[in-house]
Order: sequence, then C-alpha cells, then structure tokens
Amino acid sequence: MTVPGYANDVLVDADWAKAHLDDPSVRFVEVDVDTTAFEQSHIPGAVGWNWTSQLSDGVRRDIASREEFSKLLSDSGIGPDTTIVLYGDNNNWFAAWAYWQLKLFGRRDVRILNGGRKYWLDNGLPLSTDIETYEPTRYDLPEPDFALRAFRDDILPRLGQGDLALVDVRSPAEFNGEVIAPPGMTETAQRAGHIPGAASIPWAQTVREDGTFKSRDELESLYEAKGITPDKDVIAYCRIGERSSHSWFVLHELLGYRRVRNYDGSWTEWGSMVGVPIEKPVLTAV
Repeated sequence: MTVPGYANDVLVDADWAKAHLDDPSVRFVEVDVDTTAFEQSHIPGAVGWNWTSQLSDGVRRDIASREEFSKLLSDSGIGPDTTIVLYGDNNNWFAAWAYWQLKLFGRRDVRILNGGRKYWLDNGLPLSTDIETYEPTRYDLPEPDFALRAFRDDILPRLGQGDLALVDVRSPAEFNGEVIAPPGMTETAQRAGHIPGAASIPWAQTVREDGTFKSRDELESLYEAKGITPDKDVIAYCRIGERSSHSWFVLHELLGYRRVRNYDGSWTEWGSMVGVPIEKPVLTAV
C-alpha cells in the first residue's frame, strides 16, 4: 500500500511494490551510491540509473540536461503515464536526488520505496540479477522549472535574514569543520565548515534503523526544534546535493513545507568560493 500519514502520497511500502512487480504501468528504478550494487541484485524488472554518468554532467558539474534525462527515461521504457518508483542504497540518498530532478522537470507520478534497498534486502524480498531492456518510448520532458532549486545567489545576499532558514544535512564532523568530506568521497572543497547561520540537522536523523522514514510527528519535532518552520524560506544543502535532496524530500514532500529548495551546489561550491563567509568552530586541544 502507499504509506499514509504524510502531507503527500509519495511513498510506497514493500507490500505495494511486491504486488506491482509485474505491473507494466510501473517502473522500478534503482539509484545507488555504489554504482555496482544494481548488477549484484535488484528488484525484478527494475532498471538501474548511474548517478555519476546519467544523472549528472561531469563537464558542466551540473544535473543532467533535458535532452539527456529524456533519453534516459525513454531508454528505461518510461512514458508520460508510467508510475516511477525510485529506491536505492544508503536509505535512498540518490533515489531522492533522482526524485528531485524529476520534479524539476514537472514529473508528477513518481514515488519512493520506503526503506529502499536496505529494507528490501533485510526482509528477504524477491531479487533478480537479470538486466531488463525495454522498448524506448521517445518521451520528451518539458523544459525544467528551477523553483525547487537554490543557487548561491539565492543565499549569499540573504545571510542573516530571519525568513531564510538554512539546513545543513551533513554529519556533525563536516558541519563543525573537522572533515571536508566523508571517507571515500572524492568531491571536495577548499575549506571546511558550514554556511553562517545554518542549522545542523543530519539527514540520517529522519530515518529509522530499518531505513524507513520516521513518522510525520517525529519529523516535525526534529525540524521545529531547530527553528525550521513552515513559514520560512528553507534551503537545504550538503556536499554535492544528494543528501540534501533526501532532506528536501522530507520537508517538501512528507511534511508539506511549501517553500523548500535544494542547493545542489552545496559545500563543494560554497567551500571553494573566494570572499564568501563560512563558520568553523575552533577546535581546541584536550
């Protein structure tokens, strides 16, 4: 079934997914941090999207273009009437990133599988190693609307203004300037720290141990305790935009905050810009 209790009907659970494995109107799409995971095993009938090569432009350091994304959807057998169900590892990091990009292009019928790859594997649900191919649909996306996307110039002139709420979803070590990036991650910045005035609300605090999202009441309490309320203009950021897409999904889609944007330039951009302020707590020796 779809997962009730949230502001929008954007989550499906494992039982719903099992019941729709053979539904031709549904396409399951796996997007993982570990780009080799899909080949090891995946939901039967699913297609795999590679975030490094298919959902991003490494030359422009940008999201995929309309033409590139349209081709990806077409090659995945996805048409305008297909229900897209996204899932992935790391509790749906890059599934949320793909979801956010689809919303930029106005895609309406898209969901996330609650619990993602972790929940599916942990509960012994059906898996396949077959690589499915589908008849291309020749589906063309419309031009993107960046109302849900924040840029550096949406932030810099407004630092310190009360109606702007910045949410840093990285780990406390990244927020405090102890490290620039998590271990094994190559995208980095020149400086460590955080954007002045940002609240530290790590993305991982929004999910349970089994990978499913916490309840609406729990999520509302988490953000409101840090001053992130529905009346503010909220901008989430992380390192390259995938973890902040996850928090954007929670705030905008699950909680129904109307003014939430994802700053996908994130710390990789902000931490390398000349003349831009940062905050970095002073570390003292014990």
